[in-house]
Amino acid sequence: MSRVRTMLSPVSVAVLTLLVAMTSIQVGASVAKRLFPLIGAQGVTTLRVFFAALMLLAFWRPWRRKLTRKELWVVVVYGAALGGMNMTFYLALERIPLGIAVAIEFTGPLAVALLSTRRPIDFVWAFLAVAGILMILPLAESSKALDWVGVFWALVAGTCWAFYILFGQRAGASVHGGTATSLGMVTAALLVCPFGVARAGTQLLDVSLLPMALAVAVLSSALPYSLEMIALKRLPARTFGILMSLEPALAALSGLVFLREQLTVIQWAAIGCVILASAGSSATSKPAVAEVPEGVD
Repeated sequence: MSRVRTMLSPVSVAVLTLLVAMTSIQVGASVAKRLFPLIGAQGVTTLRVFFAALMLLAFWRPWRRKLTRKELWVVVVYGAALGGMNMTFYLALERIPLGIAVAIEFTGPLAVALLSTRRPIDFVWAFLAVAGILMILPLAESSKALDWVGVFWALVAGTCWAFYILFGQRAGASVHGGTATSLGMVTAALLVCPFGVARAGTQLLDVSLLPMALAVAVLSSALPYSLEMIALKRLPARTFGILMSLEPALAALSGLVFLREQLTVIQWAAIGCVILASAGSSATSKPAVAEVPEGVD
């Protein structure tokens, strides 16, 4: 009986919830990449955030809660970071493999974690992260297949992810999680849709794209963001960070299985360095309650 209670404890449920959310995001990214040749990264991002916003609005019904001007401003900035993160990540994914894009994008949350402390051990994690990124960058013979523009967009996505964390923390602390997520997604949709319309035009109205677009919206946004908000209320920050560190590996595996993206040994090693840096930073951090949303991709 005690074992059952342990398995069903809030922390255990939160861990499982977060793992499902991360897996869902990477599978959704694999589906999204199949749509790029048809409507481009901007078009796919538009369909993703538009349908995700509709789903989240219907589920959370944020209009039932009144926000102050200050709370609304924080949610809007959070949503803008969310929209920028989604679109620039897809622009990167259009040019480089999924696992590499996520590993580079991971510099955003990792920088937030490392810059918040000044302990000697953090220099070890920073060194590992920098080593991993340098191994990924198209500087050596083994990395020539990588596109510099794709790398640039991944770095921009990482910067947006950092702002997403910082403002997501503020939004989550002052506003109900479902309200913050749904209104943030509406803001993201308003920001991204003009770019999608400019890129794809009336192709966005193609009914044949609807099943895959809905799948991307559910797998990459509506489902994982809602699951993360649930997990974040119960997980210690250290556990949350360590689990999040698995995301580049999940992305690489998803790219391998669903997109047949083969990575070199050096690229796998680079992803490993980023994972170790993130996990190490989380494991040696001070205990606290996780309050920030993950990303996303």
